[in-house]
Amino acid sequence: MSTEDSARGAWFKSSYSGNEGGECVEVATTPGAVHVRDSKEPMAECLVFTQESWAAFVDFAARS
Repeated sequence: MSTEDSARGAWFKSSYSGNEGGECVEVATTPGAVHVRDSKEPMAECLVFTQESWAAFVDFAARS
C-alpha cells in the first residue's frame, strides 16, 4: 500500500495510545498485509508487515 493508498485505508488507533496527543500508533489491515503508521504523520511512509509476522508480534507483546 503506498502512502497515498494507505491514506484511504481504514486506520484505527492503538487502544494503548492516549488522548493527550503523545505517541499514537495507527494500524490498517489489507488482504495479506498490516500497515502501521504514526498518527501525527499520516502522510509519511508506513511500516508494512505480513499478517503472520504481525500476529507473531502481537502474541509476543501480549505475553511480555
